[in-house]
Amino acid sequence: MTQFINKREDIVAEAIDGLVAASGGKLARLDGYPHIRVVVRADWNKSKVAIVSGGGAGHEPAHAGFVGKGMLTAAVCGDVFASPSVDAVLAGILAVTGPAGCLLVVKNYTGDRLNFGLAAERARAFGLNVRVVIVDDDIALPDLPQARGLAGTLFVHKIAGALAENGADLATVSAAAERVIAGTHSIGMSLDTCTIPGAPKESRIPHGKAELGLGIHGEAGVNQVDYLDARGAMAMVAEKLSHYMIKGKKHVVLLNNLGGASVLESMVLARELSHSAIADRAGFIVGPASMMTSLDMRGFSVSVYAANEEDIAALKAPVSLSAWPGIHELSAPKIRDLPDGLKPIRPLASPHAPTRDFITRCCQILIAAEADLNALDAKAGDGDTGSTLATAARALITALDDLPLADHTQLLRAIGLELSQTMGGSSGVLLAIFFSAAGDATSSGMSLTDALKAGLNRMQEIGGAQPGDRTMVDALVPALAALSSGSIAGAASAARQGASHTASIARAKAGRSAYISAEHLLGHVDPGAEAVARLFEHLAAD
Repeated sequence: MTQFINKREDIVAEAIDGLVAASGGKLARLDGYPHIRVVVRADWNKSKVAIVSGGGAGHEPAHAGFVGKGMLTAAVCGDVFASPSVDAVLAGILAVTGPAGCLLVVKNYTGDRLNFGLAAERARAFGLNVRVVIVDDDIALPDLPQARGLAGTLFVHKIAGALAENGADLATVSAAAERVIAGTHSIGMSLDTCTIPGAPKESRIPHGKAELGLGIHGEAGVNQVDYLDARGAMAMVAEKLSHYMIKGKKHVVLLNNLGGASVLESMVLARELSHSAIADRAGFIVGPASMMTSLDMRGFSVSVYAANEEDIAALKAPVSLSAWPGIHELSAPKIRDLPDGLKPIRPLASPHAPTRDFITRCCQILIAAEADLNALDAKAGDGDTGSTLATAARALITALDDLPLADHTQLLRAIGLELSQTMGGSSGVLLAIFFSAAGDATSSGMSLTDALKAGLNRMQEIGGAQPGDRTMVDALVPALAALSSGSIAGAASAARQGASHTASIARAKAGRSAYISAEHLLGHVDPGAEAVARLFEHLAAD
């Protein structure tokens, strides 16, 4: 896998330089590269308790991204997924620790415990007051005596950081950190493994499976489970966490992107969390956001903590860094009425079995073609033509009971309205215009075929596409022309010829394909034209 790196051995040092350079002067790094990689607050004066954490790189923005007023005082960075050295940790402690002392927040991995622990001992030999807390929030293996530290570590960073910023002494900060650790529980799930910089990607998770209970260093999950959708994934995670949550108590939930899930997917997961079995105990949410990642792992983790009022105040306390997404109440979406003029005025529904069967059949044809059309669109577009048409088709089937099926004029207008509301992209607008104009044409006495031609003309006038521009028009124009003879088979043949011809058109003059070079267009049928051709072909075969 190609990555934006220079040399594998330089990636951590160069990433730290980039972080510091972009911090606006808020961060600094210690000298001693490349062996000592420590990011510190540039404004630190050692007058308060210092909070130091760290570990291997690859978890960005953790840990260095959380250095700032109100959270970490310093972060010690190791190589990718490798603990920093004792000297590096000691350098970080010595650089930021004053009379108030220092708290080391360490995730429960052997390398981190040993290196941070020995560095703490050496710092105490210098006369410094250093305490260590070990975060072990992973619940994947409940019987494991040494549970791993996961994204729940961020609760400790934030609450301990807020207390230290407000002037609490080391004993108070340390006790609070221990209390948060004891009450924090986390578990993760992923659909794919991560990619270690400069190394080949491991592919151990087969299609249709997900790993539940995995670590943040690319470790395999506790088990592989069947994956169906985001709802099922969140349900499995919620079920595991529910056993650790206090009934009747509102918890803070941290929804963490492990690095490779898109923002869109993360928001869907947040929605599923708000509908999950633990939603009634989830009073607040942090995220969704990438906070403690595993490079580009396509997964997420959920951490829960039964926070008290003081903890909530600490989690809400302002910080001087952007990586912390803040904490918000988790509540049902607020819904407001549409503005006047946008509420649809639907005609009276009227049943008509043959029309209902015909529309249903058309919709089923488009739904069945979804994957093929998406694959065809992916060769020259964004791969969503099939999904766009199928989504509209499903919505239309759902709306059938409310449509005036016995009145073609009102039906065509109603279909246009339905598509304008449920079908995305320019194709949705154009087809809404097509059906609405066709409905207007039937009201003036035109036959259905002539009305469809009128709708096509209006769509072309507004959309600008002409035959030869490599759009659905290339199949729709000849199909409707042939339909004038009354032959659906002739219309199907004409639509197929028109669609096939688009594969030889090197330049599109409308639609998204207009932005694609000839080498990506030649040999591939336009997906919109293909959809028209398939529709007529299946209708002709019935």
